[in-house]
Parts: sequence; structure tokens; C-alpha cells
Amino acid sequence: METPLDTAHAAMEAAPEDEARRRAFYDRLALSELHVLLAEEPSGERVTPQVFPLDEGPVVLAFDLEERLSAFAGGPAPYAALSGRALAKMLAAEGLGLGLNLEQPSAILLPPAAMDWLAQRSAEAPRALSERPVTLHPPGDLPDGLLGALDARLSAAGGRAEAAWLAEAEYAGGARAALLAFTGTAPGAEGALAQAAGEALAFSGLEAGWLDVAFVQSAEAMADRLAAVALRIDLPASPAPEAPAAPGSDPDRPPRLR
Repeated sequence: METPLDTAHAAMEAAPEDEARRRAFYDRLALSELHVLLAEEPSGERVTPQVFPLDEGPVVLAFDLEERLSAFAGGPAPYAALSGRALAKMLAAEGLGLGLNLEQPSAILLPPAAMDWLAQRSAEAPRALSERPVTLHPPGDLPDGLLGALDARLSAAGGRAEAAWLAEAEYAGGARAALLAFTGTAPGAEGALAQAAGEALAFSGLEAGWLDVAFVQSAEAMADRLAAVALRIDLPASPAPEAPAAPGSDPDRPPRLR
């Protein structure tokens, strides 16, 4: 069974000089749920990954499918399910590398520097819009990979907004900038949505300043202006049913090593 990580890894390996494919692989890694091999069963918010002292440096092993972990371990083994984002933050803090999907098509060893880079991709969010544009235009040509990165992150933000609108904004004085506006935003969700937009930019090779973010009430005139020219990205009506909390289930709160 080929997984999204297998596909992204194969594309990267087929064109090792293509930066966009490398970013797409790391983007998929950040979004993936990974099964981290543990030395013992997890206890509360603390986990004890099994660390392997390789010639390249100590690494923790993770797999994108539970059955892949079991096959490597030779049977059932303790693990923690974490997002790639949470795992990168945890490993970066400890100076550890990652052995991903060993003995599988997407097998790769990623050094601590790669974990540092991945952990930093969510560090900066686009600026919130402080003034309303005087004119809105269709978004025009968009950087390669941006729509896919936005769609992947916003599809996981169900319940935080009804829709996102991508346009080009023109401000007083003639300045123009790309604009991502959210309508039907849930109370308190602004920060998470701006952060999701920032990650999409980072994995598309763009700076946070490339895009402005706005939160628009559905009753505002600007909502109608957006509907007339902007590219609409629908968000799921509600998040997926929540599973019992597990170490690493909150990407902003990676578990602690012990």
C-alpha cells in the first residue's frame, strides 16, 4: 500500500535538485500522523522513544503506518502517535535525528538539522490586516504548491471558519498584496488559522510577509466583494470526531522526553 509519504518521497528522490519537491516532502511529513517506536509504554504526557546510536548520530524511529512499525519491530511494540510537526519539535529540542519508515519505500534518515528546520516552519504567521483594501482583484497566478499547501492545512481546520477567500488586495496609495480572508470564523480561532496560513507559505518557499490575513464578518460588505472576485476555499463544517487524548495529539504541545 503506497502512502502519501511514499509518494512525496519518491517525487523528491526522482528530482533531488528540485527544491519545491523537497519542500512538498517536508510539508507532507509535518502533516502526517507518525507512529514513534518507544522503549516502554507512554506514561501521561511523557514518552520514552527508543534511541538508536547510528554512525550518523542518535535517531528515533517513526513510521506512517502502525503495521510498518510492527513489521520492523518483529511484532507489536509500544508506540506513540504524533503529528510530524510535534515530533520535529520534540526531536529538535533534544538534538535527535529521525529514521523514517525504515525498510519501506520512503525510508530516509533525517539529521537533527532537518528537525530544526521543520520545527521552525510554523514559527511565523502572516500579519493580520489592519486596514481594509479599497479594491479587490482575482488572485492571478499563484506560486506553485501554495494552493495544495493551503488546502491541506485548512481542511484540518474544520469548525474554525466557514470559508477562506484568496484574492489580490489594493490599498489606499496603490500598494498591492495577496490576501487570505476568512469568513464565519469561530471565536478565538484567528491565531490558529493565521498559523496554518503561515505554514502553507513556509512550505511553498514564501515569506510570511507575502500574504495578508483578514477575518471578515459575513454581514460586512467586504464579504460580498470577496465572493465576487476571490478564489473560495471551503473548510469542513466541523472537525473529525475527537479520539481520546494521546501524547502528541496537540501539535502545539509535543510530549516531553524522559
